Amino acid sequence: MTTLYISYPARAAAADNGAACGYALVGDAGNVMQQGVGALGKLTDLVAASRKVVLLLAAADVTLLRVTVPPLTGSRLKAAIPNLVEEQLLGDPADCAFALGPVQAGSAERTVAVVQRAWLEVLVKALVQQGARAVAALPAQLCLPLAPGGVSAALVNDEAGLELTLRAGAYEGMGLTLPAELESALQTVRALAGEAPVTLYVPAAQRAQYETLLPAVPGIVLEEEHWAHRIAAAKGVQLDLAAGLAAASGARAQAWKRWRWPLRIAALAVLVNVIGLNAEWLRMKREALAVRQTMVQVFRAAYPNEKVVLDPVAQMRGNIARARASSGAVGPDEFTTLAAAFGEALQALPRRDVLAGLEYRDRALIVKLKAGSVDAAALGLVQAQLAPRGLAVRETGAGTWEVRAGAKS
Repeated sequence: MTTLYISYPARAAAADNGAACGYALVGDAGNVMQQGVGALGKLTDLVAASRKVVLLLAAADVTLLRVTVPPLTGSRLKAAIPNLVEEQLLGDPADCAFALGPVQAGSAERTVAVVQRAWLEVLVKALVQQGARAVAALPAQLCLPLAPGGVSAALVNDEAGLELTLRAGAYEGMGLTLPAELESALQTVRALAGEAPVTLYVPAAQRAQYETLLPAVPGIVLEEEHWAHRIAAAKGVQLDLAAGLAAASGARAQAWKRWRWPLRIAALAVLVNVIGLNAEWLRMKREALAVRQTMVQVFRAAYPNEKVVLDPVAQMRGNIARARASSGAVGPDEFTTLAAAFGEALQALPRRDVLAGLEYRDRALIVKLKAGSVDAAALGLVQAQLAPRGLAVRETGAGTWEVRAGAKS
């Protein structure tokens, strides 16, 4: 999936959605797949195809304030923000949208981003109507690379003149709309930055013009403006002005609506499978009960004196074995049968003094052999002798054979 970054110009230059916006379509790996300039209303295909749309709001339209925040959390803190910044605002806080920055190490103050709510609602709503699944709005001044110990700035031409963006810290920055006079703009940047060195990002096509003016304005280093700079910086910004807007919530609701029918179909498929499995289990259970009842009936018919029937198969086998024993018959898996057959099979071996011991366990004859008395050829001879009798012999360990009736070797 992709993320669409849109650099929206200052309100002074953007009267409506027809204003020219720079945009970049970015892949998951951070690679710029497509970039250009176009009206916001003409970006419908890119907006609808992107996983997320990130609006970079002009620095001139977003005010960053530093305020001391009380130890509140959640909805209480959100409700307190307008009161905290009211004295620093010229307008009514009810007309503004706010975003609170993270806690900064070693400082009791936090950054609050402020923007006109109605204007931002219009932008976000336009993106939602174009098919945006998720919308974020970030201050453009925080989307410049942070210069440790210095100031980052950018100058871009728009319909109102020169748009100045300046970043002085992790969550400090500002913006202005200036007349289209390069030398005057450089002097303004120098004055706002104070004594700090300035890294100024300018369009590649205008770099030569700026370089001719730099000797008169010391302490400024030029860099060419690239989307990669803004994208890398934007990923670290934790100030989303669109987070609390109703239009942004509508985008999330629309994203869920896209999945409504697939989720319903998936739930229906699971339900059908569960019902089918339960029906099959009930059928098999009924069959098992019918088979057991038949077996119990057969057992009771053969042994009417048996009062308790727990396992008719095992009890039938036990009764048959006892009947054979009482009549003198010997079963094929009894000790005497197995031992006699194995003794006759040993006659085929060139050496007969190989036995170290015999055990009868679990209806099998366990033969312990003397060390070094037999080999693989001897095992093959014994197997050949016992096979016609329905007996099998296998080696279960070093010097140990197992003789069993009806088993496979």
